[in-house]
Amino acid sequence: DYSAFSKRILKHFKKQLARSYHRLSRANLSHKHHAERQWPAYRGYRDFDACVFNSIGLDQFTYDLVRAPNQNRYTMSAFSRNRAEARSFAYAQGRAWAWMSKNLFGSVISSLITIGLVLAIGFILVRAFEWAVLDAVWAVPEPTIDGTAACRANAAGACWALIAEKYRFILFGLYPFDEQWRPAAAAGLMLLLFVLTASRIFNITATVLAWALGLVAVYFLLGGGVFGLSRVTEDKWGGLPVTLLLASSGMALAFPIAIAVALGRLSKKPTLRLICYLYVEIVRGVPLISVLFMASTLFPLLLPDGVSVSKLLRALLAMALFIAAYLSEIIRGGLQGLDPGQDEAATALGLWPWQTTLFIKLPQALSISLPPIISLQIGYFKGTALVMTIGIFDLLNTARSAASEPAWQGFETEAYLFVALIYFLFCFTISRYGVRLEKSRSYGRSSA
Repeated sequence: DYSAFSKRILKHFKKQLARSYHRLSRANLSHKHHAERQWPAYRGYRDFDACVFNSIGLDQFTYDLVRAPNQNRYTMSAFSRNRAEARSFAYAQGRAWAWMSKNLFGSVISSLITIGLVLAIGFILVRAFEWAVLDAVWAVPEPTIDGTAACRANAAGACWALIAEKYRFILFGLYPFDEQWRPAAAAGLMLLLFVLTASRIFNITATVLAWALGLVAVYFLLGGGVFGLSRVTEDKWGGLPVTLLLASSGMALAFPIAIAVALGRLSKKPTLRLICYLYVEIVRGVPLISVLFMASTLFPLLLPDGVSVSKLLRALLAMALFIAAYLSEIIRGGLQGLDPGQDEAATALGLWPWQTTLFIKLPQALSISLPPIISLQIGYFKGTALVMTIGIFDLLNTARSAASEPAWQGFETEAYLFVALIYFLFCFTISRYGVRLEKSRSYGRSSA
């Protein structure tokens, strides 16, 4: 649908008379012409001058320019194509300059602010590049106080030798050095599950089954005790595998709880509605760190004698219950945003209420609530760093511990930047996947 269709047509094109895929430059039908395919870019007008843009419109012309190379013989000449590309590039440059003139240099004050910000940002970037690259120390002779003297020199920049020396400790924590291939394999398996989920190769049932089997495999890889693997206690787990395990398992446990609570909040039974309401309000009224402390100290006191639950599992359950309260409110908002007439239509079709909720309302609610769910997932992934307060060696805790050694004291910035880069890569990937999923859902709704 191009706006150019409503524009006037040049007399040159009006004189052309199409008949049986023949183009005649005038009304003399006895004149012989070779058959030519109808081409949207008007092959009869070879010289694509400014009148082309005025008569057929820039959007239609750009569309024809992109489409032309796929039509073998019936394409414009290289000279005309180069002229058209140059004009299109000049048009884009003109629009960019118009936007800058209006928004960045619209007045004297605006121009001064823009120039000042550009100079300040340029100065910060130059100094950051000098500190991180030009003046950086990439290696030291030995990981001792005397060996790291080069990092403490006055002209020294970043001490990336800390990352080169301690990257395995940051990524895998206190795990036995000779067995660190196991946490690496566990982290790779979870990343593979993320990729398979994002690619949507399998259906929902196969994806859920793959995650269930994958998490069991991750647990046995880290814990050992089977298939000839040596036993490693949970107090030696740490680093990236623990962060990924808490983020993935916690959200997987929180989803069914959140759906049940959201449906309970909308239930017609006052007792069930009150219980779900109290759960959401109590959990949302306390910080996550207090929930972790209660799971670490108070929960073991409530267990009978002889029964113990590992600290990692207690933290995982606490975080799942905490995040489920927020997730339930998001899902409840999506359910309330649906048209009430869908219940009547489903009843008229003979569907049971649970069928209406499971197959009709819930998929729509999750699709509507997708942006806040992705934002909550990103916040939850970063929130897993709070487990360091109860002694669990996650990725952030191992980085802090690596920089607390006497030989590396004073270089916490480098360790935290390395961890921040890892967090950014994961959070940015989750964000882009959410955008892609949201576009696919929007396309499905618009197509329907």
